[in-house]
Formats: sequence, structure tokens, C-alpha cells
Amino acid sequence: MKASIGHVKDLPPKSLGVDLKNNFKPEYEIIKGKKKVIDEIRKASEKAEKVFLAPDPDREGEAIAWHLAEEIKRSKKSPPVFRVLFNEITKNTVKQAIASPAPLNKNMYEAQQARRILDRLVGYQISPILWDKVRRGLSAGRVQSVATRLVCDREKEILEFKAEEYWNLEVKLEGSLPPPFAARLHKKNGKKFALHNQGEANGVVAEIKQKLFVLQTIEKKEQKRNPSPPFITSKLQQEASQKLGFSPKKTMMLAQQLYEGVEVGGGELAGLITYMRTDSTRIASSALDEVRQYINDTYGRDYLPDQPNFYKSRKEAQEAHEAIRPTSMAYTPDVVKKYLKKDECRLYELIWKRFVASQMRPALLDRTTFIIKAGAYEFRATGSIIKFPGFISVYMEAEEEEAKKNQGDEEAEEKGGEGTLLPELKEGERLKCHDYLPSQHFSQPPPRFTEASLVKELEEKGIGRPSTYASILGVIQDKKYCEKDEGKRLHPTQLGTMVNDLLVKNFTDIMDVQFTARMEEELDEVEEGKMGWVDTLKDFYGTFSKTLSHAKVHMKDIKRQEILTDLKCEKCGSTMVIKFGRHGEFLACQSYPDCKNTKEFRKDESGKIIAEVPEETGEVCEKCGSKMIVKRGRFGPFLACSAYPKCKSTKAISLGINCPQCGKPLSARRSRRGKIFYGCTGYPTCTFAAWDKPINEKCPECGSAYLVEKYSKTKGVEIRCPEKGCGYRRELPAPQAPSVESVSP
Repeated sequence: MKASIGHVKDLPPKSLGVDLKNNFKPEYEIIKGKKKVIDEIRKASEKAEKVFLAPDPDREGEAIAWHLAEEIKRSKKSPPVFRVLFNEITKNTVKQAIASPAPLNKNMYEAQQARRILDRLVGYQISPILWDKVRRGLSAGRVQSVATRLVCDREKEILEFKAEEYWNLEVKLEGSLPPPFAARLHKKNGKKFALHNQGEANGVVAEIKQKLFVLQTIEKKEQKRNPSPPFITSKLQQEASQKLGFSPKKTMMLAQQLYEGVEVGGGELAGLITYMRTDSTRIASSALDEVRQYINDTYGRDYLPDQPNFYKSRKEAQEAHEAIRPTSMAYTPDVVKKYLKKDECRLYELIWKRFVASQMRPALLDRTTFIIKAGAYEFRATGSIIKFPGFISVYMEAEEEEAKKNQGDEEAEEKGGEGTLLPELKEGERLKCHDYLPSQHFSQPPPRFTEASLVKELEEKGIGRPSTYASILGVIQDKKYCEKDEGKRLHPTQLGTMVNDLLVKNFTDIMDVQFTARMEEELDEVEEGKMGWVDTLKDFYGTFSKTLSHAKVHMKDIKRQEILTDLKCEKCGSTMVIKFGRHGEFLACQSYPDCKNTKEFRKDESGKIIAEVPEETGEVCEKCGSKMIVKRGRFGPFLACSAYPKCKSTKAISLGINCPQCGKPLSARRSRRGKIFYGCTGYPTCTFAAWDKPINEKCPECGSAYLVEKYSKTKGVEIRCPEKGCGYRRELPAPQAPSVESVSP
């Protein structure tokens, strides 16, 4: 048995590698470092009667198999080559696949080849234009650029959003039996009713103070909540992000390890999950039988539906694949926990629970709604309790996902939480009102994308495929087109916004979401044999080549652009101009290179350019004695000599706390991936570094020289001790926001 360790052939890295005059013939070459691998596989094949190729069961895997077969057939002795496919790496599955091999799938290979050539045509021909017009090192991509556009368009929505004030009105009521409960204003004269300001809210309060509160109607009904399907790739990435805090890239890395297998005792290697790049919710009948038996034995007959639950996949799903599920119900999370690393175990448990829950009975809830009249006004109170837990005894979707499902639901705010009980009252009862609680609110802009919600958006719009989501998110951040804010939500950088604007203006089709989705559909048609891969490329390139030629001439030249300002250079008297550099826009002297004066700037509310005055620090340069000022670079703010360019001395900004290892000051830095960390200014002599921000305060419990600020999704920012074994922690006091006074009777 030999491993190819991924692809062995690809288009050349330093040239287009596609013959545009010869039906887009690709010019494949052996990937650097893979010649030895190919030689070993070819040599081993010469001694074999048959060769079975078993890369992953998707387009990329088919391309690997095809290229390996081509190399094997060049051998002096070329044995028959077969393709074996399996969605899980278990002994029985592998044996069955080898017992019934298939020929190589030409359509699937050509679909992958068409995608690779499309991506090369776009990336390799647009990127040089960006290098020429903006700066070197930039890139464009058929899918990555559309993903960037989604982030930019969302940011534009947020910036243009105008918040609108609205008020809610709750009343605290009590009937003939406890407990008291809250009800919210819902209608006036039988119609939906909204309060726009405090005056309107106070007016309603004044009216209803004179009215009787009567429980007009009690609505009781049973609600059914159905389980979610087993995971497909995109849903796994979303849930792992929301529940476990994993990035899509980390999720796929861990899933790959679970798929390829771990030793589960006795040296036996077992794949724990089925193939993790899938958009199908199909489950093999044998797996359905196994999980139904497990549910019956573990939870009882009441939790097992009479027939298996089946779920509909998206229309473009590859139904030859299965959903992501455990390979055997014998490998419970408790059984395999000791063989897995912590994060592997957490992800496996997520997959396990979702799969088991998907084949259980629905949860049943008893929901009670009180409709209360006070003159012309109608108030509502809602409560619900779980009557039968069903699948939620095993698995519930992430709270964030649930919240998103309720967005836009007019009754979402009135829905009582599970476990919320209303008193056993009778229709027609008069109720006592103890308090009137108007509250001010403002409409909110659409939220920035998280990695999980961007994957969801890409999936819903038909952009990319399960194998590409993680890499797309990685590229748009690696290229500094998008960054994460403190809440780990994506926003475009100035560079990302600029490149997006240029591409949207000059490459309308490439940047169009629907056009990109249609290209994905055509690739699916190539795989299904409904369309030829050359025809697909011809349809695309006819228009694209003309657009490319136009952009080379007419795209705005940011690199050479100089925007005149009213500011004068204090060093030579020339006009200062706005230029775009590696770290964004800046002011530069128009007399460059004779004068190299540069400055940062900002714009006031009217758009006027204001030069930033260098922030002095009180420190002097150790080399020349000049003042040290604050500047901003690739990895954040730093100290630089004011005599630049004569003196190029720089220094990190201290946090005001000394390194616990060597005593030198600590400073904030930014990693190559853009994440902030805190390290010693004595680097590389001292390598102390921490992700959590150190605080110059001793631990009151263990005496540690410093504490840290630790961010938690659930608790916000806490102050903790960094020492292992010390459990000291306290909450960071939140800033006090002004409260809206309630109107009391």
C-alpha cells in the first residue's frame, strides 16, 4: 500500500499553464517533491497484478486517481487500474470496495479539471492587473472575490443603516392564582400597534391606568419541534463554530483526522466518521438500522419513531455521498474518549449527538398564550413547557442558530422560554396590574458575518462547494481583505474594500453572485455528463477575455494615483498628496523622492483632510537622541524616531508591565494572521508570549506577578490568574449605561 499524500500533478506555479488556442489544454507538471512518490508508486505497480486507487470520494480525489493512473500506465509493465470508493474507512467497507471496484470516472475528473482551469484563468489573469494598479502580492479569485464582496456589501449595509427608535410596553399582572406574570402590548383595536417614542408610550400608560385588565382568551396548543438532519459539511462548520468556537479550517482538520482513523485499542486503526466533505443528508440503510437499535436500547421505545427519519438534500447535492455520521454505534464518545485529543473528542461528540438526535422522535411542547384586554389595547403573555423531550434530550442546535431562525418572526418576542409556566387562570378573569414598564429600543443593523454565517451565506447562494469553504475563508483573511473584530466577526479592510470596488466595477460577471452560482451548476453538469468541460470554458472565456482587455487599460490606477490636498509639506513647502501604500492611505510630499516626508491623516465629518500630529511619548531615541513618536505599521502601533529617514530606529510600545521571565517590558503585537498577542520586547533573546492581555496586578491567591484579561463568549471579559492550578477570577465591571425610567402608577 502506498500513499500519494495529496495531489501529485498540477498546473505550473509560475505560468498560466493553459493553452488558450488549443481548447484550454492544461499543461500539468509534477508537483515539486512528488517525483519520488510517483516513482515509488510506479515501481510498486510493476510488481502488482492489479492496482486499486482509493483517494477521497470527490472531484479532487478523482483528479488524484486520474493523474496517478496516467503515471502508472507509463510503466514498462502496466497492470489494470481500478477505482475504489468508500465513504468511511472501516475494515468491512474497504473490503467491500475492493471486491467491487469501478473504472475511473472521466466526467468527475473533467469537472475538477474545468474548475481548476477556471480558477487559474481568473486568478492568474486578474491578479497581475491588481499588482500593476494597486500593489504586488494581491490576488483575485473566482470564488474568494465574491466572498469578499459579500463581506463588503454587508459592511456597506451597516454603515448606511439608520437606527429607528421604538418602545415596548410590558405590564406586570396577577390573577386569582400565582405566580404573577408579564404581558406585552401587542395590538390596538385589533391591529398591530407600535410605539415610536416615549411620549406615545407614556400616553398609552395614562390610558390603560384607567382600564380594567381582563383575561379575554386562553389559547393552549401542542407544538412539535422536529430534529435537524445529520451534518453536511457547511452545517458542521457552522455548529462547530457556534458551539465549540472552532474555525472552519480547524473543524475540517479535526474531521479529517477522525475520518482517516485513530487506534481504538489493540493497535486497530478505525475511521470514526464518514467522509466529511459532503452536501448530502442521505444515510445508508445499515447505519439507520444500527442507530435505531441504539436509540431503542438506550432511550427506550418511546423515543424511536415508527419509521426512520429521512431528510431532503439541496437539489445540487451529491447523493452518492452520505451525511457526516459515526461509522459505528459501538464507538460511543465515552468509549473512544481515551483515544482522542480533547478537540477531536469534542467534535466527534457533536457529530455523534447530532446523528443520534436526527433519528429520534420530535420534542413536544405545551404552549399557553394569554390574550388580555385593557380597553382598546391587547396584551399577550406566552409560556411553554416541555411535554416530551424527544430528540432534545440528546442534542439542541446552537443558541445563536436558534436566535437567527427567530429573526423577523413577529411573535418571537412573545414566545415564552421552555420551562416558563403561566398560572392556571380562567377566561374572563379580572387581573391586577402592579407595574407599567415601557422600555426604549433601537432597530439594529444586520450583523457582520462570522466565519460560520459566511459559510451559511455561501451555501445558500450556491457559491463554492463543501471542499472549498474553509480555504475561501482562509484566503480572504490571509490576503488582508477581511479581518475579525473583537467579537470574531468579519469586516473588510481598507484594502479589501478598495480591491472589491475595483473588481465590481471592472469585472461585473466575475463578481456577480448569481453568475458565480451558475458556474457551480455548470460544473455539476459536467460531472453528470450533461455538458462538456471545453464548452463550459469557451462560454466563460469569450466574455471574460474582452473584460480582461478592457480592465488592463481602464481600471483605476491606485498605485500611481495622487490626490491633491490643501496641506503643505512643513519640510519643503510642496503640496501634500494622498497616496495608497501597503498599510492604506497616507499623506506624502509631492516632491518625492527629493522629499520623503509622510504623515497619517483623518477626515472630519465634512470630509476635510486633517494631518495627524505625531503622538510624542516622552522617550528619546537611543541612537540619535531625537524624540520618539507613535507610528502604525503592519503589526500595529510602534515607536519610531522622529528623525526618519536619517535615523531608522524603532521600538515596541510597552504595556507598562514587565516580562515575568526576564524583566523587560511587554508589548502588544500582531501575528502574521492578524491576531493580537503580547510578547517580550527582549525577543528573540526572550521568547515569552501570551494571547491574553497581561495586567499589572498580582494574583491575591497564588502571588503570580500578573493577571490577564480573558474573553469568553458567555461571560464577556474576566480577570484571571494565568497560573495553572490557580482558579482566581473575577468579572470585569461593565460600563454603566443610562437607564430608561419606567412609568409607575
